[in-house]
Amino acid sequence: MVDLAIDQSVKFVLIAGDLYDGNWKNFQTGMFFVKQAARLRAAGIPLFLIAGNHDAANKMTRSLPLPDNVTFFSADAPHTVMLEELDVAIHGQSFATSEVLDDLSLAYPAAVRGCLNIGLLHTSADGREDHDPYAPCSIEGLKLKGYDYWALGHIHKREILCQAPWVIFSGNVQGRHIRETGPKGCFVVTVHDDRRLEADFQPLDVLRWELAVVDVHDMHSMDDMAPKVSYELEQIFCAAEGRPLAVRVELRGATNLHRELQAEQEHWMQQIRGLALDAGQGQIWIEKVKLRTIDPARVVASKHVDEAAISELNQLFSEVRASPDLLNDIGFDFDSVIKKLPPELKSRFEMGTHRTQWMTEVLDQANALLLHRLQSGTRY
Repeated sequence: MVDLAIDQSVKFVLIAGDLYDGNWKNFQTGMFFVKQAARLRAAGIPLFLIAGNHDAANKMTRSLPLPDNVTFFSADAPHTVMLEELDVAIHGQSFATSEVLDDLSLAYPAAVRGCLNIGLLHTSADGREDHDPYAPCSIEGLKLKGYDYWALGHIHKREILCQAPWVIFSGNVQGRHIRETGPKGCFVVTVHDDRRLEADFQPLDVLRWELAVVDVHDMHSMDDMAPKVSYELEQIFCAAEGRPLAVRVELRGATNLHRELQAEQEHWMQQIRGLALDAGQGQIWIEKVKLRTIDPARVVASKHVDEAAISELNQLFSEVRASPDLLNDIGFDFDSVIKKLPPELKSRFEMGTHRTQWMTEVLDQANALLLHRLQSGTRY
């Protein structure tokens, strides 16, 4: 981002909060930021910054000395910085704590007459999935301020909420995991002589996370899967413009191969990894293969197992999915399994949502594996 700002000789840079991800104790992270801010200063580029929910909890935010080209907006109240030579007014307010539930935008000052007015705000706007509802606000409320541009932070997904005036979540500059897919970067805003604004997205990510969804409903044999997967991976690789990729592959659809896929997951994981090496010239890493397929018949008669027995087995799995506590009644000790996990995985299952999701996936796999082996005549 700093390279881009210097190359394009921008007039200033805005960061709408969450510069640091939580209360990091390693000050090298903060020192890196100070070094980059100093590069902007050497190029004569001011930097305007507000604290978000993560910054508010971070000691580095409060203790690191910043170069004099950095303006850090106070958390006490919204205030305005005037750039007289540009006829620009920048309005902003930082988070005072890690949880701000009030609409901060209500107290932002009215637009300065004759200036280009910019609002710098950390907010969940009118609510976004997977993000805490901090400093909620409405588009209509932002419009009433009369600003020309609102630069919003907190939401990691890029989104243009409005173009009259511009209200934009630029997202983060680098995806961190599979829930942050697609190009990540910033917006470069051009102000024309007639005060018309133009916002252009510029990708900055050095590694890209992507989801490859492969529809397998028309697959008749396992040989049909390879060209479908390869095609999706090649399309993603071309769009990445040379960046390395971390890709999750999801196979979706109702297919008669459902149970075979479920039963041989590790095999198909390795097959897809091989396809990725070819499609991406070594630049694609398969993060995970998820099977979202279903059996179109659900219950299929078999010469090896009575149909009534299969129906009863499926019913048992359905009941356990609906009420996982039933596993205790059949002697399954969930906590003992969790204790065997490595620490980095164990913490993921302390929250009920992760545990439920994991349990559902395991039950689906177990159901498919058992039916496949019973119907194929496998003996134990």
